[in-house]
Amino acid sequence: MPRKIEISHKTIIFAIGFVLALWFVWQVKNILLTVFVSLILMTALNPLVDLLEKWRLPRSVAILIAYIILWLLIGLGIAGIIPPLIDQTRHLIVRLPVALSHIELFNSNQQAITQELLSQIGTLPENLLKFTFGIFGNVLALFTTLVITYYLLLERKQLISKYLNARVSKTILEIEKRLGGWVRGELFLMFAVGTLTYAGLLFLGIDIALPLAILAGILEIVPNIGPVISAIPAVLIALTLNPITAIATASLYFLVQILENNLLVPRIMQAAVGVNPLVSILGLMTGFQLAGPAGAVLAIPLVIVIQTIGLEYYKA
Repeated sequence: MPRKIEISHKTIIFAIGFVLALWFVWQVKNILLTVFVSLILMTALNPLVDLLEKWRLPRSVAILIAYIILWLLIGLGIAGIIPPLIDQTRHLIVRLPVALSHIELFNSNQQAITQELLSQIGTLPENLLKFTFGIFGNVLALFTTLVITYYLLLERKQLISKYLNARVSKTILEIEKRLGGWVRGELFLMFAVGTLTYAGLLFLGIDIALPLAILAGILEIVPNIGPVISAIPAVLIALTLNPITAIATASLYFLVQILENNLLVPRIMQAAVGVNPLVSILGLMTGFQLAGPAGAVLAIPLVIVIQTIGLEYYKA
């Protein structure tokens, strides 16, 4: 005699509520993405704000000074990089078809492939700009993100002490610590990889080293996959000089990765991240599928948050 399966009304209500919650989260995913980016910025800027606050400055003034310092650094960096970047990117676009002609794989259908690649590479500066602001969506979203970050920094201590219990406060502080360490560590790694790559390419005689080095620095934020992608155009360009230079260029990128993985990452990121490489790749693929390049960039911070919450509550 078959057993009768009974489903309680509480189970049905829970299932319906769970589905509705997932639907609601999906509908407001852009808002949640903005809040998450604000949280990351807050964790990165909070040490500087706390330092300025120790100089007996009001916290609101300390936050504004931190914002000014941040934008000054970004502005000075862009002002110094953009002119040579535009010039060298133009040379890169011109020389890439020559590089492709050295590869037998492209010779069978070279014209069609070259035109397709040129159509993509021709919009490289525009795509890089879209990628940078695509994290925030648009100017309004950027302003919103900065405003949310400001209030998170301003009300951080009160939110933790007044509205959260000790266990949740401890978890949030651990998340802040790891996220802040990830942001600062990634910025340093991006700068270090870009600088080492730029110096190495100049030493090898590649005169369009700046856009290639910037690409290497930017893609450093995408673990495991980014460094491999950044090496491909550099090796192709080196082929326009001679095969030995191409081999030396590939060796340069390999050497930079060895230095990064064995010297920089253990010292800088060990206490901040500690995410398994396989988990990182799966997170990147999932993030890219759900939210494009911005999702891929934010995948590792999200994994850090989930991992931290899981570890804190597992220990309890």
